[in-house]
Amino acid sequence: MKTLHLTKVLFLGLTLTTILYSCKKEKPVESETLETPELQSVNPLGDIQICTERSLDGTTPRGAVLKAKKWTPGATLKVSLNGSTLAIRNKVIQYAKEWEKYANIKFNFVTNDRTAAIRVSFVSGDGSWSYIGTDANAISRANATMNFGWLTSTTTDSEYSRVVIHEFGHALGMIHEHQHPLVAIPWDKPAVYAYYAAAPNYWTQAQVDNNLFTKYSTTQTNYSAYDKTSIMHYSVPNELTIGDFQVGWNTVLSATDKSFIASVYPF
Repeated sequence: MKTLHLTKVLFLGLTLTTILYSCKKEKPVESETLETPELQSVNPLGDIQICTERSLDGTTPRGAVLKAKKWTPGATLKVSLNGSTLAIRNKVIQYAKEWEKYANIKFNFVTNDRTAAIRVSFVSGDGSWSYIGTDANAISRANATMNFGWLTSTTTDSEYSRVVIHEFGHALGMIHEHQHPLVAIPWDKPAVYAYYAAAPNYWTQAQVDNNLFTKYSTTQTNYSAYDKTSIMHYSVPNELTIGDFQVGWNTVLSATDKSFIASVYPF
């Protein structure tokens, strides 16, 4: 789902990439770890590197009016890339600028500038996440508003594309497509709960509900038709659904992503 006039995020894919929102890896809850040791085994579907969206109060921003989270069309947003290497920062710039081709918005990339509206860190182990849209304005200038926790010199271009475009989509106010107001994914909920309870996520059922099953309302968002190919969609393996439904790894902007963001930030 394209968003929805926008907020700060945390993004995604499945090996599913989302919460607090997409790319954050949660620590195991002790009681769960002790009671369900069988869930600590290796997942047959592989590790899910989840990209998440973050909200100001630490929860999924479903109570927020996402329409109010977009930036002003035509604005130039200063983006400070803090840390990592020049080569990795250049990769982030390369893929983030994909949005500029279709949205009337510009990114001015700098380094180590706390006055920047979007402040990107590269903290390993902290997942990949972003605040949604203008929520970044409410974050202390000493703190990051986006993080890339697993991008390295050996990361493939397709993974850079998937993660960077996704997170900058959150920064422009887009939410996760699998939580589209009109989505009808036939989740196999017991299988999903078991999958996400295991490494590397260690999610509780409440976290799974919040990150995957809960939808945004039509009154909260501006939205287009549901789009399985959206860059904002988590990967959904067939093993986690009932019947024959799956979504692969979306690594580039879909046609609907492009037309939707152009409607949100018109030229």
